[in-house]
Amino acid sequence: MRRRDFVAFLSGAIAWATAVRAKEPRRVIGILGSASYGTLPGAEAAFIEGLRAAGFIEGKNISIEWRWAEGQYNRLSSLAAELVGRNVAVIVALSVPSAFAAKAATKTIPIVFVSGADPVKIGLVESFSRPNGNLTGMTGYVSVAGPKRVELLHELLPGLNTIALLGNPANANFQADVPDTRTAAAATKRPLEVPIASTESELEAAFVTMVQRRVGGLVVMPDPVFISRRERVVELAAHHAIPAIYPLRGFTDIGGLMSYGSSVVDLKQQTGVYVGKILKGVKPADLPIQQSTKVELVINLKTAKALGLTVPSSLLARAEEVIE
Repeated sequence: MRRRDFVAFLSGAIAWATAVRAKEPRRVIGILGSASYGTLPGAEAAFIEGLRAAGFIEGKNISIEWRWAEGQYNRLSSLAAELVGRNVAVIVALSVPSAFAAKAATKTIPIVFVSGADPVKIGLVESFSRPNGNLTGMTGYVSVAGPKRVELLHELLPGLNTIALLGNPANANFQADVPDTRTAAAATKRPLEVPIASTESELEAAFVTMVQRRVGGLVVMPDPVFISRRERVVELAAHHAIPAIYPLRGFTDIGGLMSYGSSVVDLKQQTGVYVGKILKGVKPADLPIQQSTKVELVINLKTAKALGLTVPSSLLARAEEVIE
């Protein structure tokens, strides 16, 4: 074959391959969230980065369908059904309530969840090493997360009287985590109050109840309702002068006193990597549940000063970051 003919043949082959790729349908990823887009700055970008690391780029070889419940958990079932009807390749469930809604909606479409609780303890999967079925995912659960928050709060406030645990009974992690937190409070010889809230109006009432019961310190459970309304939660804690420890640094970044929990950015990035593996053919049952190893203690000294608190040097030394 003459060089000119070969070049023409090669150019034609490249053009044909490009045309074929252009006609190939993009794989669709469905995102099911309990809160709203942008609730945690950087989270969505971290997920996209994880996908990119696995070789999947939005607009090129994948597209993403986003569904948000805006804190209304009763919408999750219909939103999950929409994604199933869209015949997505994978469903990414960004919370425990989202994961249960996705699990109820399909037994065949792979589901990758992000959980702030022990997924085995709450009945989401059978085991960490072999989740079985069509689910796998990431958990920010640390076996001592709730009790550790109580311990840190007690270290900051050794003279506190009653501890409160703010939870949402609509979230499966509520019933699973309350006993461990109660045990931790009992170890400090302090009673535990458990105010509950599922809406913003209930948040207001919960803080009024805490004031009436002379709560000296507050532990906020990880829940999309609280996370999406974190500005209001932090504002109420400041207004009522209740020292609080939160599950994510997103609270301390906007004025919360202290937070202890997994890095959301790290969790979401690893979730993107897992979704990439599934898109490449790996079965969810063959992917063990990954536990976050990046746990952050963040302390806001400005807030501590406003509350008239002195943070022990031993606590400051263990902090991932101190906001001044």
